Amino acid sequence: MALSAALILAGIAIGLLVLYAADVAVAMSSDSDHGFLPLDHMQRGMGLGGPALILPIIAFFIARKEPSKGLGVMIIISGILIVIGGLVVLAMPAPAEASDRDPMASMAMMFIPAAIQLALGGIKIAKS
Repeated sequence: MALSAALILAGIAIGLLVLYAADVAVAMSSDSDHGFLPLDHMQRGMGLGGPALILPIIAFFIARKEPSKGLGVMIIISGILIVIGGLVVLAMPAPAEASDRDPMASMAMMFIPAAIQLALGGIKIAKS
């Protein structure tokens, strides 16, 4: 039961990350602040990115005693997707409204949870 719930949470996180990436791609191609979802970049990050950072970590702890290489792989995939998204953000010029924020703090908010996810996914695979 716990493993099923953990797999569902990890799947939701991957789905949110894919949805996030698709919405950003549409927003970039249309030169607007909105993609196909009526969200600006802050709402998109909080609504789609925030849960995608937390759900795989929760999934790991829900199923910490049950062996599952599949869950470990899903957690690693979500971490890799976050790293790829962070690298894309680093490569793009910052929007004007974001110029007053510390870019290193924003990157740390993405890369630290991604590193945690990658480590937890590796632990899950190693213990399975």
